[in-house]
Amino acid sequence: MHKLWAAARKEAQLLRRDLGGLAILFVMPIVLVVTITLIQDSSFKSISQLEIPILWVDLDQGPIAAQVLTGLKASEAFVISEDSNEDIAAQLVRQGDYKLALVIPEGLSEELKEKVTGKVDATLATFGIAETVDSIPESEATSTQEIKLYFDPVTQQTFKNSVKNGIDKLIAQVESEMIYQAFETALNEGETSSTSFAEEPFIAYKEITMGHSEASDDHTLNSAQHNVPAWALFAIFFIIVPLSVNMVKEKGQGTFARLQAAPVSYLTLLGGKTIVYISVCLLQFLLMLLIGRFLFPVIGLPQLDIANRWFLLFFVALCAGFAAIGLGLLLGTLANTQEQAAPFGATFVVILAALGGVWVPVFVMPPFMQALSKLSPMNWGLNAFYEVFLRQGAWQQLLPDIGLLLGFFIITTGIAVVYHRKQHRI
Repeated sequence: MHKLWAAARKEAQLLRRDLGGLAILFVMPIVLVVTITLIQDSSFKSISQLEIPILWVDLDQGPIAAQVLTGLKASEAFVISEDSNEDIAAQLVRQGDYKLALVIPEGLSEELKEKVTGKVDATLATFGIAETVDSIPESEATSTQEIKLYFDPVTQQTFKNSVKNGIDKLIAQVESEMIYQAFETALNEGETSSTSFAEEPFIAYKEITMGHSEASDDHTLNSAQHNVPAWALFAIFFIIVPLSVNMVKEKGQGTFARLQAAPVSYLTLLGGKTIVYISVCLLQFLLMLLIGRFLFPVIGLPQLDIANRWFLLFFVALCAGFAAIGLGLLLGTLANTQEQAAPFGATFVVILAALGGVWVPVFVMPPFMQALSKLSPMNWGLNAFYEVFLRQGAWQQLLPDIGLLLGFFIITTGIAVVYHRKQHRI
């Protein structure tokens, strides 16, 4: 045990002398998590939570256009500017001044009202309630008025679909109300009815987000709950770069050769490195949690909800730190030069992050990449964090991912020890 602590003290002194490296280890994660969360925050919000500038061109000047405009304003998702020229609106969207221009065609309200009235009269006539009416000419019945949506060329398809679905819902509501009113007018021979069909909907939706312990609307993924654990994992795994580089330095400076002459095993030396670097990992993680808990609300980002899950979160971070250190120990053992260790370590961390879902959620990846992501230790760590943050998971739900992380540490450290013994066998 004394040898282990002596090895750890030696590593701490080496790390303390590299103040620039230490600053990078702690400052880089803060800059990353704040910057990426600010950029991605809007992508985690629904369309109703955004304020998107759009141009409104009303060539109809009828009740349908008025009701659609009222619905758009009520959604609070758009900042609406009105224009009277379709060509100018299209040009402004093309230039990127607006994300969307919505053009209501001329005569839309009047034509829809005539069609609805004609179809209602025809339907009632089949039941003998109203006089027989002439059928609507086929050319008129099949004609369709077009509401034009001019989109900025850089607009993503998901945004287009969200807007079109919202407009379609508003138009369908207007059409339904016109049909109800036409039936009421016909059945009451023009008198106002005291009963309205267009009241509250018969079917409503209640959204329930399930956790292991309870159902709640609060446990939904937001930018803080994704980015803090995701980039904390990235910072934890990035520690393989300074760890492996320091090991290579020891080889090049002859320090490692002198340590081999001492009565201490290679596993003990690796244990000393593990103690120091796991402490750095936990300090990084604590700093990231504090940033999400206290800084995010100040700069307008969602607050990281930790509640009473500190212990579970730190246990997951501890296991992820062991996995990262195991990888760093293996890389430092295999590499012979800093030029091998540093570029490979940095690139490999980026690949693991991409596969693990740190940048892009795994469920949107192609099937092959989804299967490949299961091999990334960052994916195991991120799943464990989601289990704690969102699903309110207990120990039994964390065991599979924690077991993979600890198993990865044991395997990589074991390979490093075996490789070292083979290389230095006398």
